[in-house]
Order: sequence, then C-alpha cells, then structure tokens
Amino acid sequence: MTVTLDDLAPTDRSVAARTAAHSDRSGWSPGTPPDAVVRPGSIAEVQAVLRWATAERVTVVPRGAGTGLTGGASATAGQVVLDLSGLDAIESIDPVTRTAVVQPGVIVADLDRAAAAHGLRYAPDPGSVAIASIGGTIATNAGGLRCARHGGTREAVLGLDVVLADGELLRTGTAGPRSVTGYDLTSLFVGSEGTLGIVVRATVRLQPLPVSTATVAALFPDVATAAAAALTIPAADTLELLDGATLAAVDPVLATDGAAFLLIQLEGPSALAEAAALADRIRPTAVRVDITDDPARSERLIATRRGALPAVQRLGRVLIEDVSVPRTALAETLAGIAAISDSTGVPVFTFAHAGAGVIHPLVLTDDGAVTPRVQETVDAIVALALRLGGTLSGEHGIGVLKRRWLADELDPVARTTLHRIKDALDPAGVLNPGKAI
Repeated sequence: MTVTLDDLAPTDRSVAARTAAHSDRSGWSPGTPPDAVVRPGSIAEVQAVLRWATAERVTVVPRGAGTGLTGGASATAGQVVLDLSGLDAIESIDPVTRTAVVQPGVIVADLDRAAAAHGLRYAPDPGSVAIASIGGTIATNAGGLRCARHGGTREAVLGLDVVLADGELLRTGTAGPRSVTGYDLTSLFVGSEGTLGIVVRATVRLQPLPVSTATVAALFPDVATAAAAALTIPAADTLELLDGATLAAVDPVLATDGAAFLLIQLEGPSALAEAAALADRIRPTAVRVDITDDPARSERLIATRRGALPAVQRLGRVLIEDVSVPRTALAETLAGIAAISDSTGVPVFTFAHAGAGVIHPLVLTDDGAVTPRVQETVDAIVALALRLGGTLSGEHGIGVLKRRWLADELDPVARTTLHRIKDALDPAGVLNPGKAI
C-alpha cells in the first residue's frame, strides 16, 4: 500500500492554509502557494514526514511563527510546509541547573515568563519576543536587546534534538555547562535556517533574574556623538541607539530635544551606582541624561526602543536590514548610512544594538515597491558594512533575500565548504532549498 503524506501527520491543503504559509514577516512572496501544510503533533510525525519527503524527493520548508524577515520560511508550489507551531511544550525547567527543555513552537516571551516563576529568565530577547518561536530564533541565531552582554541565541543553546533529512533523530550537546566532545554540532545547527535538519527540542540556558536594574536614557545632538559615547560603555547589559529619524517617528516630543537616543541598562546589586558613574562619563557630550532604577519608568524607556520598528512601519512598508560591524566602526557606519540616504533620496531610519555592533537600517520603500533607488540604497548599505569589516546579517539570517550578497562576504572556499556540509546532511536536497547558503 502506498503511504501518502496524509497518513503521516495532520495535513491541510486548503487555500487559506497554503496562502498563509507561503511567506513570512518580510512580505516577500515566492509566487504560488505550497502544495500542503503539515502540522505534526510529535517528533515521530516529524521523522515520518522527512523519511517520506526524502524517499519521494519532495522539498520541505520548516516554519515556526512566521516572523522571519528574510524569506527563510517562504514556500511555493511543489513544496510542503512543515508547521512546527503545534510542538509548543515547555517540557521542563530546572532551577538548580538553570536550564529548560522546550519544543520549537514555544513563544520566546512565554519561556521567559515561565522561567521568571523560578527566579530565572531566558536572555535572548529579539524585538519580536512576544510573537517569535524558539525554533525560529534558533534557526536564525536571533539576538535582541540584551545581546550586548549575553550574546545571541547560540550562547543560550546547550543542546538540540534534530530530525535529519532521512528521519534519523540526532542529539547534540549536553545539559552540562560545557563540553568539548567531538565537533560542536549544536552551534552548527543554530543559525542554519532549517537547511541541515529540523530542530524538535532544545535544551537552553537560563539566567538568574537581576536583583536590581538601573536604566540610563541619554539624548545627544547627533548620532555620531551618541555612537562615540556608546564606545565608552563596554559592560552594559543593554545598549541601544536610535538615530534622529527613528526617534522622531517614535516620540516627536523627545526628538525636539535631541537628534539621537541612547538607552543603557545595567544589572546587579550595584546597578544604580554604576549607572550614575556611567552617566557622569557621557554627560559632557549629551544634551540630557536621565537615570532611574524604578521598574515602571525603566519599562517606559525600554518601550521607546521597542517601539522603533512599529513606529517606522506606520510610515509605510520598509525593508528591515540587519548589518553588523565592529563596534569601533559604529559611528562611521551610521554616518555612511545617512550619506547613502541623502544620495539616493530614500529615507532610512536606523537603530542599533550598539553594544554588539548590530545595526538595523529600515529602508522606506516607494509606496511599497522596491524601486531601483530603494535597491541601490540597500546594496550600498550592505557594501558599506562589508567594507568596514562587518557582515551582511547580524541576526535575521540570510533566507532568500540576502543570498545575492553572499559572494561579497564569503570567499569561494568558504561557500564550497558550506555546500559540502549541506550535501553531507541532506544529500537529496529536500530541506529548505535555496535558503541560507
């Protein structure tokens, strides 16, 4: 008897389901919708689907919450979407080892809340923390506001259960604090965008909630001065920068007092004293500096930063870029982005995880269209970051939309090596083809 996809896991072929699953938050469309959406309810069902896909040579596109920004979860005719949102259990939280075991469909903010009940937290907090899934953030190695001190998702993942293309279940890493046994397979899969295997379980590191947090908010006369001030702050837990255009979109009143905004958070028992010392350091070049250890007021200041993307998106469709440069090149990069915007006439709104050198230029399209001048602007920004020793993606991944620049960053030997790894793990090429590499 012939085994069909419907025999292996719940499968939806409705127009509504296929249309909803053919793109991600980038808005990029690959054309016609996929053939079906499969919603496995167990790891065994994921294994069965991949065995079938490899045998039948049907390509599979893994999907979490669909919040990706580079088309990594986009799917088209002839493909099957593997929707992992139903695998959403927080299987365990261990307050002694400070670890959690979670399935890929768990929303990041939900894990953070569950950890808080044990006096712990999950450090990665991308801007989409309230809607992004753990699996998706592992796929792209997402970062977030706390990446200045705590790093991105890779630093938080201790081990993975991964279903390979042939349906085998691979377990990587350990729940212990450290292991040097064999190659670091865990790190290989983090950021691989579903092209090497399907993450079905993750063991992640948790951290104690800080006993105290102090927040510093500073306005500067221009973005170059703000970037220079950021360089004098090496140890902040959060270090975020908004340029004048972004600040005006978020808070026009605040923007009348300064042309750049720096948000700093310090954690620990001496956070307020450290914040006061830090404020004294940056005050000579700032227009205004505010300090607080009041949680409610801190949340309002954090909201200014978190509101950046939605505030700019209200002005029209934007291309959300995420280049990254060495911190020493931050000021030069921001100045260069402003010059590119002036040259092409395309508005660019920029904010940055300044502590990690990750910069998000939001390039405003022409009434929703990526016209030649819009594309020229994006191309120039990527070229600028690469010229200054950076990378074309700091946390969003490559997906489809950034593959055009891969050869500008990776030499032929590096690209060949990536394809050899892909061929070794997915010889039939069924896992998310045309993405990441």
